[in-house]
Amino acid sequence: MTAGTSIHHLTLNEFDVGDYRTFFKLTPPLRSEQDRLAIVAAVADGSIDIISSFHTPADEESKRLPFEEAAPGAVALETFLPAAMRLYHAGHLTLPALFRAMALAPALRLGLPQGRLTPGAPADLVLFDPDAPFLMDRFKLRSKSKNTPFDGARMEGKVLATYVAGTQVFHAED
Repeated sequence: MTAGTSIHHLTLNEFDVGDYRTFFKLTPPLRSEQDRLAIVAAVADGSIDIISSFHTPADEESKRLPFEEAAPGAVALETFLPAAMRLYHAGHLTLPALFRAMALAPALRLGLPQGRLTPGAPADLVLFDPDAPFLMDRFKLRSKSKNTPFDGARMEGKVLATYVAGTQVFHAED
């Protein structure tokens, strides 16, 4: 058996929606802080074994509608790691627990060789500075969609480079 949750539901709660800010409209909706902490505890004890990005971009016009009419979803590929680092920096999860839930468990569940550093496994790697602070600016995201609930948030965990099968496919601009 496996269970998963999104990085948004691990790091945000119903109060983040504020005055019905549509970048925070997700499916399922964000819940209480008590519920969020219960999900974090379930990841920590292994009851929930997978953390996913739930990358569900929406075009600008569909998010600029009244809250009830706005499309649910948010971009998450570029915010996935820094959002997860919030859990590490708050002392909720260790780095090994995070990476097991973000990479190893999903790969095992799907029967893929990724998600681990072993001989013969693809060298799919992320080089990052876990303590590098930055301000999330949605306009600097590479995604065509810019709807992120983390816009303007102070974050830590800057990605410096990524590798797919040992080939560098991204290098951060200084």
